[in-house]
Amino acid sequence: MPTRTPSARAPSTDAYSMILEAIDTGIYRPGDRLVESELADRFGVSRTPIREALQRLETQSLLTRDGRSLIVASLDHNQMAELYVVRGELEGLAARLAARHATEEEVRLLREMVEDDNALMDHPAALARANRRFHKQIHLASHNRFLVQQLDLVHRSMALMATTSLAATGRGEIAQQEHDRIVAAIEARDGDAADAALRAHISVAFTTRLKQDADAREPEA
Repeated sequence: MPTRTPSARAPSTDAYSMILEAIDTGIYRPGDRLVESELADRFGVSRTPIREALQRLETQSLLTRDGRSLIVASLDHNQMAELYVVRGELEGLAARLAARHATEEEVRLLREMVEDDNALMDHPAALARANRRFHKQIHLASHNRFLVQQLDLVHRSMALMATTSLAATGRGEIAQQEHDRIVAAIEARDGDAADAALRAHISVAFTTRLKQDADAREPEA
């Protein structure tokens, strides 16, 4: 895999961000082992900031121990259910606040995102990246820094799921329709409708995720 351009004495926060992005984009997936020397070579930094970044990620439960090795953590059924409950509550609040506080430019950007992302429905990985951008924009449009911080933590944990629900057949098109309803409510400055639309969107995503997991557990005939 291609490595990043080396940066001179990158601080540990940069190493942290680079490893986090690699997990978020699926370069490292749940169960993958992370080795200091390999990460240092990949990202062009020394092992000290890599070590500090790994310690920080372990503290945040994004990495876990397997003997002496650190591996990308995974979520069990109960953890996933708990995460979706929290996500639905916080995302719904973000949409409600966005309907109230988003600037006209931010609302227009959300609409453009939905329209642009319609071209990605046959490309689950690209649509998943676009989906993260769309949700992040709603978070920012809430204009509540403390809510944005909490949602950042939630979305970091979402990276611990091995697949995206958008990979399910037909899910991309449905998700885009749901995004359209969310933005329409924000455009109308209807906080109740925006909250309800985003909660419904998360609920359908959770149901899809549960079905994916159930199908993966089916014994072979």
